[in-house]
Amino acid sequence: MENTKTDGKEEEEEESVVFEIPLGDAAETFNLEKAVCSHGLFMMSPNHWDPLSLTFSRPLRLSLSDSDPQVSTPTTSLFVSISHPPHLPRSLSVRVYGTRCLSPKHQESLVAQVVRMLRLSETDERNAREFRKIAEAAAAEENNSWLTGFGGRVFRSPTLFEDMVKCILLCNCQWPRTLSMARALCELQCELQCKSSGVFVAQAVNATVKNKCNDTAHNFIPNTSAGKESKRNIRASKVTKNLASKIVETETLLEADANLKTDSAHIGRETLESVENDSCARCSSRHGSDSWAPDSLQSQHGIQPGVNKMICNFPSPRELANLDESFLAKRCNLGYRAIRIIKLAQSIVEGRIPLREVEEDCANGASSSCYNKLADQFRQIDGFGPFTCANVLMCMGFYHIIPTDSETVRHLKQLSIQVHAKKSTIQTVQRDVEEIYGKYAPFQFLAYWAELWHFYEKRFGKLSEIPTSDYKLITASNMRSKGGQKNKRTKRC
Repeated sequence: MENTKTDGKEEEEEESVVFEIPLGDAAETFNLEKAVCSHGLFMMSPNHWDPLSLTFSRPLRLSLSDSDPQVSTPTTSLFVSISHPPHLPRSLSVRVYGTRCLSPKHQESLVAQVVRMLRLSETDERNAREFRKIAEAAAAEENNSWLTGFGGRVFRSPTLFEDMVKCILLCNCQWPRTLSMARALCELQCELQCKSSGVFVAQAVNATVKNKCNDTAHNFIPNTSAGKESKRNIRASKVTKNLASKIVETETLLEADANLKTDSAHIGRETLESVENDSCARCSSRHGSDSWAPDSLQSQHGIQPGVNKMICNFPSPRELANLDESFLAKRCNLGYRAIRIIKLAQSIVEGRIPLREVEEDCANGASSSCYNKLADQFRQIDGFGPFTCANVLMCMGFYHIIPTDSETVRHLKQLSIQVHAKKSTIQTVQRDVEEIYGKYAPFQFLAYWAELWHFYEKRFGKLSEIPTSDYKLITASNMRSKGGQKNKRTKRC
């Protein structure tokens, strides 16, 4: 990357590295604010958008090897801020805290994650340009100025795994709880780093034995061969024999950990709240009170970024794969989603769902045949119904299908009051969206989302400028005027 440099500051101050990511052909039209604040995913922890400095920040991993079954050690997370300063019109500025230098491999990994989040690949830029052409033609014909104001990029997570889990969190609950569950998972990730992890080792032993017996019918790749499976069963048998002697020890650890878990949860929650609701944060040490904030937050909080602190990132597959279902469900208020997330993480860690290969298959374009193939594969995953599958595939760049559920029905009802003469129901919503947005093919979702975002901003104000404490209000139920009906439970799967 261009102009890699290190900030040579005093040891007491935060070490950081700054490098640039050239925007290439996207430089003429790219807008960081629009690219980030274009989808509800940007509101979910550990993402943080600062409207004052127009800076996006969150932790990123130096390597994506957590999902590699050959790698047993966890990778390091560092806090990263991304800005588009006026003196760099053709590049993004990326500051990485907590290090004096980056290896080429680590910098390449960070660049790949930024490119994925902001959709800066050649394919993404081509899609954005094609959508803008369609939008400009439609705007000239129908006076839909809101279409041309949408940049054609929909924010997503740095990894497909995070997108998949967050799409599960959207299912069958209201938006405030979705935000809360995402935040709780980030707090948990911080706790997993901070603790001596004795209780988690015990839980992992218990979970490993239990999960070896689970049916894995949702695999993308055929199950392990008979020979290897036989060896695996022998190992599981040995663990089972030793389990009886560990029960007393595990129960003791669980009981002794009860107070520690409460304290750690409080520490993680308190730290996160110090940077406003849904921001991520570094976990406070037991013997220190240092906290952190990116440069963009210093003016608001009067603090310098901390050094050598744990960072609350979104959990990796490896961090979730061996957790106990009941513990995860209770700790993060996930309910039935806990076992689905654990099974997904296990399948990735064990190589049965090869996420890298899945993304590479559609890297050169999102064809209908590729969509159908991936949709069939995703439906084999526990908890991946039509809504979740469509959302995950949208995150992967497939825009011709609009994910529909009862929230979509609410959207269309509110839009119909002002634009569309449709009285959609859950039975007709898929047909209705195809009829309304079919003329924007193959970018039906982008047109739908551009219109929805436009009316959200008419109701709530510019979404990139609202405080994080108000993120929970951005729902279809609140699009109607004040004094309307009470919010109803949103059904999604």
